[in-house]
Amino acid sequence: MSDHSTHFEASGGGLVLTNAILLYANQAPRHLKACGASSIDTAAFASIHAVELGGDGPPTIAAGSPLTRAHLRQWSQALGRTAQPELLPEHVLVAHPDMLAWWVPAEVRPAHFALSDPPADLHALAARTTLPVPYPPHLLIATRHGLGVYALPANERPGAETPVLHSPILNVFADGRLCWGNIPKPRALSIASIPAYESALFDSWSTHPNPGQDRTIRGKGGLVRLWDDLAARGARRFPVSRLKPFGAGTAGQGRGQRRPAACAVTVGRLIARSRV
Repeated sequence: MSDHSTHFEASGGGLVLTNAILLYANQAPRHLKACGASSIDTAAFASIHAVELGGDGPPTIAAGSPLTRAHLRQWSQALGRTAQPELLPEHVLVAHPDMLAWWVPAEVRPAHFALSDPPADLHALAARTTLPVPYPPHLLIATRHGLGVYALPANERPGAETPVLHSPILNVFADGRLCWGNIPKPRALSIASIPAYESALFDSWSTHPNPGQDRTIRGKGGLVRLWDDLAARGARRFPVSRLKPFGAGTAGQGRGQRRPAACAVTVGRLIARSRV
């Protein structure tokens, strides 16, 4: 066994190395990451072993037995007891080890624009600038895969049946994913990371609409001209009626893709889908 500490300091006292779990796969891909970031499309097996501590010598993995669901439940419960409880702020909807979901009220806030190919007839956003603009309320869902960005129809805490709208924020894909570019990603899915996620969205420079984004709003002119109009006239409220239901208006991006029913995607369905 490789050199490894047999003790781990944790709140409530030190923890001692007692067991090891070994994972087996049939010709697992060599590029598979240690954390299992990519899926294994092959047979797999796991065994659980006691670890014997022999005085001053290195720990030894003893003979094992097949890992069962009972083992997984036992260790999941034990690991769960080490998590520190925390109070949930009112704007947090879901706090889960693999997902964090919260809503952001409508607000006028500084927006940073550095359009890579601005139209010739812009009034406020023709050059790199920072101006106050109104944002609609938003639903943000952070997972291990990234940040989902969606608008909400009303400036109130959403429920499971609240319909979801496309976000008008530039640098967001039509499927709701934030285009990170060179924006630093938060390392943890924790409530303490919420300001970092919001800063990545609201404090970064908006450079262009992503493919398909202009089809996610109603009316003429596209997203750039919409933001230009809001900034030029000092608007205090975003016209939420311009936003299409999430999933609507993006048909045609792939063959055989059909237009979903309006308002078919709700907060509850989106959160359930994001767990996959």
